[in-house]
Amino acid sequence: MKARAGKKPVVLELGGNAACVVDSIPQEGLDYLVNRIAFGAYYQSGQSCISTQRLYIRDTIYDEVMKALTEKVKSLKMGDPKLETTFVGPMISEKEASRLHGWIEEAKGLNCTVLCGGGRCGCMVEPTLLADVPIDATAWREEAFGPLLCATKFSNFKDVIDAVNDSKYGIHAGIFTTDMNRVFYAWNNLEVGGVVINDVPSIRVDAEPYGGVKDSGVGKEGVRYAMEDMTEIRTLLIKNVGSAEKI
Repeated sequence: MKARAGKKPVVLELGGNAACVVDSIPQEGLDYLVNRIAFGAYYQSGQSCISTQRLYIRDTIYDEVMKALTEKVKSLKMGDPKLETTFVGPMISEKEASRLHGWIEEAKGLNCTVLCGGGRCGCMVEPTLLADVPIDATAWREEAFGPLLCATKFSNFKDVIDAVNDSKYGIHAGIFTTDMNRVFYAWNNLEVGGVVINDVPSIRVDAEPYGGVKDSGVGKEGVRYAMEDMTEIRTLLIKNVGSAEKI
C-alpha cells in the first residue's frame, strides 16, 4: 500500500503478536491478574492486533498463576455474540478458524501442553491456553488473531525483555511488576510502540499515540498524532521586511 501511495503520507497498522510479562502478582491480587490476562487474550475472540498472545510468567509464581488462569479460561462462555453472557464468539470466517486450528494442531505436534481448549466447530474456536510452545512454532511467532494464548516461564527480567523483542512485531507490551527499576528497564529496552504497566497490552486510548514498530506498521494513530502524520510541515523565513501594504 505504501508503495502504491507514492509520495502520499500513509499510516499503516499491520498487526502484532503482543506479549505480557508477569514479573509479580500486582497489588490488586491474583484474581485481578488472571481476569485481565483472560480479557487481553480472548476479548473479541482474540481478533485484535493487540490481543495478548505470548505470556511470560516468573518461575516462582508460574504454577500459582497458571492454575488460576486455566480455571478462568475454562469458565469463559462461548456462543452467540449477541448474548450478553457470551465472551468468546465466532471468528471472522471458517477459513480463519481453520487456519488458527491448524496452528494449534501444529503446536500440539511439537509437544506443547494443552491446558484448555484447542477444539473447533465451524467458525468457533475454543478459547485455547497452551504451555511449553516451542518458540519456532507458528502459534508462537505469527499473529494468531484468534482466541489463543501461549504461556511460558522466565527467571531473569533482562532475558525476558530480550525474549519479548524476539519478534518481527512490536505494537504493545504489558508488564506486571512492583519494581520501578524494572518499569524503566522495560520502557528503555522494549521494541514496541507502547508499554502498559500492571495491565495487559490490549489497551488503546484514542487520545494517545498508537502504532507499532518493525513489521507492526508505520506512523501513529490517535487523533492528534494521525493529524501530525498527515500534515506537511512548512518553514517561513522573513528578513528585513519594511512596510505591510494592502494586497
